[in-house]
Amino acid sequence: MLRKVALDEKFAAFSDHWSPKIAGELNGQQVKLVKLKGAFEWHHHEEEDELFLVHRGRLRMELRGGVVELQAGDFLIVPRGVEHRPVADEEVEVILFEPASTLNTGNLRNARTKERLDRI
Repeated sequence: MLRKVALDEKFAAFSDHWSPKIAGELNGQQVKLVKLKGAFEWHHHEEEDELFLVHRGRLRMELRGGVVELQAGDFLIVPRGVEHRPVADEEVEVILFEPASTLNTGNLRNARTKERLDRI
């Protein structure tokens, strides 16, 4: 059954940070919604590329070779193997497009690792 996803409604349904929620799936990819605030850990993904699309707010993606600033309507693809660290000085709402196998902390396992994601 086809269903429309209203991003504002979905983002309003949760308040936790750094905990992606699955909003949809297609062709082995997942569409995840996440709220970010503060700095994440440096990490990389061995096998998966990641797409970060800012829905609301501003996101700074720190890379070992520089920084990319994103605002609402911007997206960035981080290729597999590239070490990165998302930073949000204020809360930001982000849509992630990535393979279903993608672990949020990549090559790290720590308190922020989400082995199983909630669906919204």
